[in-house]
Amino acid sequence: MGFAVVAYAFLVAMAGTTLPTPLYPIYQQRFGFGALMVTVIFATYAAGVIAGLVLTGRLSDEIGRRRVLVFGLACAALSAVLFVVAQSVAPMLVARVLSGLSAGAFTGTATAYLLDLAPDGRRELGAAVAVAVNLGGLGCGTLLSGALAQTGAIPIRLPYWVHLALVGPALLGVLASPETVRLSERPRFLPERLAVPHEVRGTFIRAVLGGFSAFATSGLFGAVGPTFMARFLGLHSHVLAGVLVFALFMGSVVSQLGIRRVSEQAALVGGDVFVIAAAALTIAALEAETFALLLIAGIMAGIGQGLAVGGGLAAISLETPVERRGAVTASFFVVAYVGLSLPIVGVGLLSEATGLRPAGVVLGCVVAALAAAGAVSLTLRKRAPAPVSRGRA
Repeated sequence: MGFAVVAYAFLVAMAGTTLPTPLYPIYQQRFGFGALMVTVIFATYAAGVIAGLVLTGRLSDEIGRRRVLVFGLACAALSAVLFVVAQSVAPMLVARVLSGLSAGAFTGTATAYLLDLAPDGRRELGAAVAVAVNLGGLGCGTLLSGALAQTGAIPIRLPYWVHLALVGPALLGVLASPETVRLSERPRFLPERLAVPHEVRGTFIRAVLGGFSAFATSGLFGAVGPTFMARFLGLHSHVLAGVLVFALFMGSVVSQLGIRRVSEQAALVGGDVFVIAAAALTIAALEAETFALLLIAGIMAGIGQGLAVGGGLAAISLETPVERRGAVTASFFVVAYVGLSLPIVGVGLLSEATGLRPAGVVLGCVVAALAAAGAVSLTLRKRAPAPVSRGRA
């Protein structure tokens, strides 16, 4: 029972983080801001995720899984409340930071909790469910928000009321779930240390190039995809905006769940190739003003993201001593979420001078170049042997 409850809470928390995505065109109209502010609002979420990953990375081992997840759900609920009452940009920025903290708290802790609670000790099932509800929640959030907004009934508030209604059972369920770690009598607050051992840096750089590029591409869809659809394609459907981002995350779910069938290097190279293809199709969609191309680009971006992240983590884990894996994994995700934020803010700044379409084209070219560099480097490298760990597996 606890396994299903934690999976549900994970799904709900992640869904809350993408609720604003289809609503950005409405916010722009209601509150009178442009593409730059949309990208800043989007980037504050990534900053919150990074803070959540670093601050709560080791905390659940000290104070318990449940308490960290309760904190994450509380942040999610506060974020929803702020969006409900927002009459300007300032509450939205705070809400996005809280949403990011929620995602950061859940990403590591809920995954570990699902591994702990997996039926019959089937950790591979726990890992697969964690991937599915994490990315599936991100996709479902956009779909739910777009569908509710399309009804026309308080479109920028109804999605958050519904989310609050979903958070309630999740909170009660988590509180009733069994704790799986021994609580420390004197808990220590130990932020996750970011570090990459010298012997792993080559693999880390190659892996993170794909992760950075993939997150930058998904950030482009999440931040300015709905705005582009409304402004240039004449598509004001919030449902279609939700479908666009939903398709991206579903592509990521499918590719990550199927990644065990290929080697780490093949997954990384494949991820780079899909990101390059997604960037090229995005540029073509921006120029041709075609939703079909944009949708295909989103699916390919999702597949590329899944392969890049899954393959990157697998490759890094293979070469990193067990006792250093937590720090290296946290470092990987921090760089990836930087990719989700900084390039998108760059698009916003550039769009002020050149317009949204040229800014999107520039980002597509930069992303494709980074992914191509990663693919070439991976193709030319010689695989290093796995290290002998100095700790216990």
